[in-house]
Amino acid sequence: MQRTEALLEKRISSPSPLLLHARGFLTQLAYFVGGLLLLTLLWVAASSAVPDLPKLKAIGQAAQSLFQNPWYNRGPSDKGILNLLLSSLSRVASGFFLGALIAIPLGTVMGMTPFFRKLLDPLVQLLRPVSPLAWYPLGLAAFTAADPALVFTIFITALWPTVLNTAFGVGGLPQDFKNVARVFRFTPWQYLTRVVLPYALPSIVTGLRISFGIAWMVIVAAEMLSGRAGIGFFVWDSYNAGNLALVVVAILLIGFTGFALDRLFGVLERRVSFK
Repeated sequence: MQRTEALLEKRISSPSPLLLHARGFLTQLAYFVGGLLLLTLLWVAASSAVPDLPKLKAIGQAAQSLFQNPWYNRGPSDKGILNLLLSSLSRVASGFFLGALIAIPLGTVMGMTPFFRKLLDPLVQLLRPVSPLAWYPLGLAAFTAADPALVFTIFITALWPTVLNTAFGVGGLPQDFKNVARVFRFTPWQYLTRVVLPYALPSIVTGLRISFGIAWMVIVAAEMLSGRAGIGFFVWDSYNAGNLALVVVAILLIGFTGFALDRLFGVLERRVSFK
């Protein structure tokens, strides 16, 4: 009887998983808001010290003007801010998915086969440090159009982190897993799909997360270079027009978008984690 009462008291006193989740979310939200307030204070101090930087009021007015009609489309070079953001996201998504289609099989082959790892790893290490923007002229020469060249640049950007993380995950497969596969006499396809890839999945998702984050940074600079309509070119165009308030709003929009996408990858990463 006493044991039953103790268990009931423990259940009553222990918070539910839903409550713990809500507390964790509210804690993260509080830190996020606190970080935004700190950023605001730093900007107020910086704009007071540097007269050319826009004040908070000017930034607010610029944001209001941009988001009054964010979806308008009056031609290739005259679009609303969210239309421009969508254009940039579509280029990043295209290059990212093409990169993943190549990077995951390539990393798997490198992780499973020592010969190919020794053969391809120097090539990956040679090309990985090259700035992604250096590939844009080659893409422009190959495709003779800016949009495919931008997608090609993102494709190259998205390759290396996913290749290396996939190879790391696959190469780290414990010997016990391999022994079990032999005992059950798995075919090569079963071994790949039931043992290798499920074990390496957390590393693969981590590589995809890093690749997407880098690709989102690169698209801004690549659009500045190409002159194609997008959030990156909007930043450069606003600077040339002398409207730094619009530049700041665009920077915040880029940051919030990248943050949201990274959180989504973080959720996926936790779901496939073994912990």
